[in-house]
Amino acid sequence: MIKRISKFDINQETFRRLFGIFMLLCIMAITGHIALASEIDVIKKRVMDELLSSGVDNNEIEDLLNTQREDGTWPGINYEDVSRTGFEHRIHTANMVTLSKAYQAKGGRYRNNRKVRQAIQKALAHWVEKDYFCENWWHNQIGTPTNLVAVMLLAGSDMPKELVEKAQPMIGRAHLEASGARPSGDRIKIAGILAKNLLFREDKQQFDEVIKVIEGEIKFSSGERGMQHDYSFHHRHDRVNNTLSYGLGYADAFVEWAVYVAGTDYAFSDEKIKQLVDYYLDGICKTMVFGKYPDPGAKNRSVARKGALNPMDAHTPKKLMQATDYRKEELEEIIKFREGELDEVSLSHSTFFWHSEHFTFQRPHYYASVRMYSTRNRNMEEPYNSEGLKNHHRGDGANHVLLTGEEYYDIYPVMDYQKVPGATILQKEALPDENQIQRPGLTDFVGAATDGLYGVASFDFKSPHDPVQARKSWFFFDEEYVCLGAGIQAGTNRPVVTTVNQNLVFGDVVVGNGKEQKASPKGEHELDHVEWVYSDRMAYVFPEPQKVHLFHGPVTGNWTDISKQTSAPKEDVTMDIFKLWVDHGSRPSEGSYAYIVLPGVNREQAASYDHASRLQILANTKDVQAVKHKGLGIYQLVFYQSAELDLGEGMKVIMDGPGQVILQMDGKAIKKITVADPARKLGKMHFRINVPVNHTEAGFAGAWNPQNEYSEIAVDLPRDVYAGKSVTVDL
Repeated sequence: MIKRISKFDINQETFRRLFGIFMLLCIMAITGHIALASEIDVIKKRVMDELLSSGVDNNEIEDLLNTQREDGTWPGINYEDVSRTGFEHRIHTANMVTLSKAYQAKGGRYRNNRKVRQAIQKALAHWVEKDYFCENWWHNQIGTPTNLVAVMLLAGSDMPKELVEKAQPMIGRAHLEASGARPSGDRIKIAGILAKNLLFREDKQQFDEVIKVIEGEIKFSSGERGMQHDYSFHHRHDRVNNTLSYGLGYADAFVEWAVYVAGTDYAFSDEKIKQLVDYYLDGICKTMVFGKYPDPGAKNRSVARKGALNPMDAHTPKKLMQATDYRKEELEEIIKFREGELDEVSLSHSTFFWHSEHFTFQRPHYYASVRMYSTRNRNMEEPYNSEGLKNHHRGDGANHVLLTGEEYYDIYPVMDYQKVPGATILQKEALPDENQIQRPGLTDFVGAATDGLYGVASFDFKSPHDPVQARKSWFFFDEEYVCLGAGIQAGTNRPVVTTVNQNLVFGDVVVGNGKEQKASPKGEHELDHVEWVYSDRMAYVFPEPQKVHLFHGPVTGNWTDISKQTSAPKEDVTMDIFKLWVDHGSRPSEGSYAYIVLPGVNREQAASYDHASRLQILANTKDVQAVKHKGLGIYQLVFYQSAELDLGEGMKVIMDGPGQVILQMDGKAIKKITVADPARKLGKMHFRINVPVNHTEAGFAGAWNPQNEYSEIAVDLPRDVYAGKSVTVDL
């Protein structure tokens, strides 16, 4: 018997099916919403845990509670001065954060404490009533919002709603259209503040958008603000190296959020995280002494702050390892060295940041750097907020060398800023005004050739401050490096000097020549026929006996001489200083110098060092500077113009134009060629050498011509954002 299905039955069946589908969709939607909500909660908890990770000092909390005034303020803070050099109000908001941590800390004495809650409320009420606004935008858009959003996350839910809402416009000054939210380190910081506030307000939709902005900030900037293609960092269009200032904050902000969102639907892509690891290891860490201590030559106005050269902790590399296994072994070594588990690092490198004109060199026992500038960038950061008031010459070929990372620690209030290590400087009665510090470079032949392990840096130097010019090169090898200067000219009667080094001194200073060696008494001395000077495991060797000037002894200065910040220490500082320099006299026309830096040696090694058996200075003129390392079989050559150079042992090089060349030999055969164009004007580099080379590959052609007995070499050079980068060819 066939059952008839009525129209009503069909509608009922359809309804049941549709209702079932509807319920399933609802469940899926609710489940998805719950999953998303739970992920937001996970991220928020991670943010709060990070805020609480520094712990609470109960004595500090007690002091804040006892000293707070009825109006919510604290004594010792100047609430009137909102200038760029003042704004001690940051201490007020920092106090609020400290109290909020105590209020939220699980198991702490002040957890959910009524007095602490009242203190936070009074301090916040005072702030929202006054709405302190600094002349420096950074405090308004980053500093103050950072602290206020931390207070919201930790204690905001227990604050009066009206007070919380009044604080929101002040936190809201950290937004993506803010004047400070430029594509660079500050944009990513501002986006991070905004994201934390969105977590507090539970605005999931906008949070999703801001996280995408943070992830998108990890990118190469193609010559503008931000991460450069050489892994240095520019914060401004002046193209000054900011890797160890804004560039650190840029990395830290991204790493912070990479860990917060790891394992959730908001997690950053592997591509972005790997790029950040590359930037951290190949940019930041290679601009640091052994990846731990900031390179003094890479610091700008921040040298005017006490502790600017403090060693870095392991916080950021540890965070990176929570987000990825990429380059794990390298990160682990940095962590172990920073935490004192290793005595030295294994990494040896020769690195040139061609976008920032900064060269760094490292061996396990020493680190050195050279800071330069060209027509492509400025010499130094401006003295923003009246810091770094004497930095006029700190980019003029500054050459720092370190064994421990502490050789220049807090030297800056007592430093002689007209004797910058490595620089050739006109000696003036006084430095120009602070508004004269930043200047564009005047020459374009500025750069370095490096194969990643060895390198030569060159600076066609023309001072933007004084009528002084010189051609300066540094040739780096495993145990020593050679410093050459030639063509030194000055159109003034004032003396011109090249400073070998100026650093802190901790032991005896010994001066030697072929006949004797003796400890130098403290004070300033003019010494003749000097062959070497030794100080604190560092020897400075002169290939030809040299007249030098030496000073070592106590020097007194003050931080307020280089900073007008109200936080600058007011007490005089006295330190023992070592200074060694060569005086070229007044109005030099063809001045020159040559010295070898021998790091990490004892006094006996300094006295017995035989430079002639290890090194040969092939040329030191205004046209060509060149050094051969006999033991390594390496020739490092700098041509400021087309020239012919005798390499010795029957070898010659004929260069068609300016450029740098490194030849690594295996006996009489060339096994590696490295070239670079510091001027960045060439598409190819051409030179000839009377050594057989028959090798062709993409971008390289070498052919032996038996008729003239020369090999014709042509090397394609990098273009665009890679112009200035070295090219290395293994034969």
